[in-house]
Order: sequence, then C-alpha cells, then structure tokens
Amino acid sequence: MLSSLEIAQNAKLKHIHEIAEQMGLGPDDLDIYGTPYVAKLRLEALDKLRDRPNGKYVVVTAITPTPLGEGKTTTLVGLGQAMQHIGKRGIIALRQPSQGPTFGIKGGAAGGGYAQVVPMETFNLHLTGDIHAVTAANNLLAAMIDNRLMRNDLDIDPDTITWRRVMDVNDRALRKIIVGLGGRSTGGVPRETGFDISVASEVMAILALTTSLEDMRERFGRIVVGMTRDKKPVTAEQIGAAGAMTVLMRDALRPNLLQTIENTPAFVHAGPFANIAHGNSSILADMFAIKCGDFLLTEAGFGADIGAEKFFNIKCRYSGLKPSAAVLVVTVRALKSHSGRYRVVAGKKLPPEMLELNVRDVEEGGANMIKQIENLRHHGVTPVVAINVFEGDHPEEIEAIQRMAVEAGALGASVSRHFTQGGKGVIELAEMVVTASEQDNKFNFLYELDQPIKKKIETIAQKIYGADGVSFEALAERQIKDYEANGFGNLPICMAKTHLSLTHDPLRKGAPKGFTLPIREVRASVGAGFIYPLVGEMMTMPGLAEHPAAEKIDIDEDGNIVGMF
Repeated sequence: MLSSLEIAQNAKLKHIHEIAEQMGLGPDDLDIYGTPYVAKLRLEALDKLRDRPNGKYVVVTAITPTPLGEGKTTTLVGLGQAMQHIGKRGIIALRQPSQGPTFGIKGGAAGGGYAQVVPMETFNLHLTGDIHAVTAANNLLAAMIDNRLMRNDLDIDPDTITWRRVMDVNDRALRKIIVGLGGRSTGGVPRETGFDISVASEVMAILALTTSLEDMRERFGRIVVGMTRDKKPVTAEQIGAAGAMTVLMRDALRPNLLQTIENTPAFVHAGPFANIAHGNSSILADMFAIKCGDFLLTEAGFGADIGAEKFFNIKCRYSGLKPSAAVLVVTVRALKSHSGRYRVVAGKKLPPEMLELNVRDVEEGGANMIKQIENLRHHGVTPVVAINVFEGDHPEEIEAIQRMAVEAGALGASVSRHFTQGGKGVIELAEMVVTASEQDNKFNFLYELDQPIKKKIETIAQKIYGADGVSFEALAERQIKDYEANGFGNLPICMAKTHLSLTHDPLRKGAPKGFTLPIREVRASVGAGFIYPLVGEMMTMPGLAEHPAAEKIDIDEDGNIVGMF
C-alpha cells in the first residue's frame, strides 16, 4: 500500500468552487487561498443559509487513547466519505493541526490512507495562517501587559498575571522563564512567566467558540489577564489591546474549506487541544456546515471523557446546536493496553505479545470502552462504536468488542476499514449512524451553570472520570474564591487533564476506581467563557520526543515535501 503522503499526492482533487457548489454555495461566498483547493468562507454567506433546515449533528470521539492515537480523525473522514455511498450528503468539520504534534509525534493530522483531508501538506503546514494569527494576537496582549506594568496606572499585581506568551512548537525549555531583566530602562519589570503552546491560548479558544466578528471583539475585551492589588480583575479592554487583537484575527475568523480524498466537503477551523483546552473545531464552521448537508460529522479531541464532555457542555452550550448521535472509536490494541499488561511508547513498535490473540486482555481493557459509552449516555445521545481495525486483529477479539459494546448500551459496533478502503470500508457504520441519529433526542448537559465552581468540577470528576472525590490545593481554593467574588462562577468548566487516563495519572489504565482527583490550580478564561482547572501535573506546553517527527520531514530535489505521515 502507498504511504499516506503518496495517496494524498495522487488524489484527484476538485476545484474548491465545485466543492462549494455541492453545498449550495457560489464563488462569491468564498475566497481562494493560495491554491484552487483551499478557500476561506465569507461570513456574509451565512445569511443565505439561515432558512435552510439543520442536518443531523454527529460527534466522533474515542476511548482513552494510547500515545499512538487510535484513528479518530481517519474514522471521521472515512465516515464522511461513506455518507455519499448510502445516498446521504455528508460534511465533516475538524480542527487545524498544531505544529506541535505535526513536528512532534504524529507527523501530520489530516487522517491517513484513503481517509484523508487534502491537500495533505497544506492542511498540516500553515494552512491559511490562522494559528499564526492566534500567536500574534496572544503575544501582542502579552507585550502590552508588560508595557503597562512600566507605569502601572491600573495597580496590577505582577504576581497575579496569568497571561503567558505562546508559540506553536513543543518547547519544554520555555515552560518557565523570567522576563524584564536588565532594569526598567532596557528590560522592564522583572517577573516569572512562561510560554504555552499556541493552541492552548485563550485566543484560540475564543476563535473556536465565537459566533461573529462582533462577538469575538467583545470576548477579547473580557479576557482577564491578572488582578489589581485589591483583587479586582484586569481585562484586555483595560490594557487597550482588544481592538488590535481583533484586527489581527479578522481573517482567521473565517472558516477554511477543503475536501477529502473522495471530494467530501471538509471544514477546517481552529485547533484547541482537548487535554489543555476544549478540543473542538469552531462553532462558526458548524454554523455553515450544518446547513449544507444531511449530516454534519465533527470530531472532539482525545477520549469521550475529555473532548466529547467539553463538546457537550461547552461547545453545544454556546452554539445552541443539539447533537443527534455519537461515534466512539475503539481499537483492539488500545483495549489491550487498558488491561494494564502492556506498555505502549510513542515512536516505538507495539510489544509483539500484544499482537497475539488474547480475548481476555480485550475484555479486561474493555472496561474503558464501557465507561466511555456510559459517559456519552450521561448526555442523552445514542452511541455507536466504530472498531478501527488493523492488520493482524483477530476476529475473536473484534467479536468480544461488539458484544461488550451492545451490552454497555451502544446501538451497535461496526468494523471500520476506512484506512485501506476509504468510504466503502465504513458503509455499515454510516448506516448505523443514520439509525442512531433517528432515535429520540434526549440530549442534556451534565451540570447547571449556576452551581458553584467546585460542585461543577466534582460532578465531572465523579460522573465522567469515576473519581471518589476532588482535592483542591490552597492556590486553587483562593482562585475559585476570587473568581466567584468577581462574578465568574456561572461559567462552564474546561478541565485540563492527561488524555492517557480517566484519572490524573497517565499510567493508570482501564476504568480505575478509588482515586481522588487533585486540582493544583484554577484559571479563568473569561473571554472564552469557561473556568480552566489544571489537574495534577498537567502541562500547557508539551515537550518534544527524543526523536521528533521533524527529523524525518524534508524537501526532495524536486521541491516536494517528504517524510510526513
């Protein structure tokens, strides 16, 4: 089989105007961006779509993944492609990849095999520059905060400043830094701060959750960057940065339109991580896409305990859209990993014994799948399980997954061969999703916004993670008290937690019991509209692996990109 990059480079792409025409949009509704296969939509086009009925809204999520990932994006793409094979108009919406994973572990995030978004290289590298705009807007605010400290007419307490600089590369050396060295004449006011990865910025969260240019401008103004010495919030509006940030982000606000290998429309917009942000593509892209097809299929990052929980309780709250069904992606190898008997390391081959027939390991690790099905059902949606199969998976193991999934409350579990067969490899899954979307919609939120912050955190920890309770460090207690005193207590919760476990400990697999979830710090992303607890040792700036994917990515003598996968 050809490599994913070779498949992408051999794909027969249609002009993006043809893709738009499939959705009832014309050339005047979008602007070509650099290549005839990529465009930015004009927000004015939303007006012509408003009277159209909404399509069905389906979220694709997963069990707790291994460090290698389990093919959630490829499943989403394959499922979108499959819709045309059963006479349905499918549209997909997904996030733009960060350069962190692209140059770190993944080497690309456009899907894979015959289930990809194309052009693959453009998708993975820069695209239309949205993440660069996020970086610029974020760092403009950071610069203006430090500049304002020079005269400090707002009486900002430097020790309370939470706004950090960002860059879109994994760089652990920048997690903690000191700025302002050299004295006031040349350096500024010395203080400890650090860098986050760009996709963890509140600017990125706002891009993904806003509904208009005006709304984005207001959200930027509400960003809280620190506190005064008398514990009053200091906002980006007070710093004087919100207007300029909006100018930098004006074009980034417009969703990007691409296509899949099989020419299915693909909306690509925003890229927040699910473990350190809310992990979902933009509301604006969904507002377009849900009016343009029979089914809008979107991806929520990592497992159902993280991305899907935030999809339901943050994204759907702000969009007002109700999901029709959910797809839970599982793999045999991930369930075996959740038995606790194997160690999976990013960049290294699976242990050979993990590839042998062992139904017992699948059944024991199946506890994680059962819990994630329960997590979806907590929100009133009907789950369907997609078994992303790999060469060497044993039929007995697949049958065990199908049995456990149905017993746990899923509508069914279908084998997915999208990687090797494209849309034709997931026709059964597509039919199952159609059936699930026709069930009675009992969608509900997990908690009410008027509950205290600690109560909302405890609800997520106990119902979604399976924790016995939550412990709050002294700093977190103080922060929660200050946020509630300043009127921020009615915001939803965006947990920053490892994606490798239902707990705070990435080494604890399956569906652990008998643990207490530690909250070390709580931040307020007031502009984005959520409270942001940091669980355990969770970092907001990842580090590179010993041998990052960047080592293999290069240009050949003909100017073609090689080494991306």
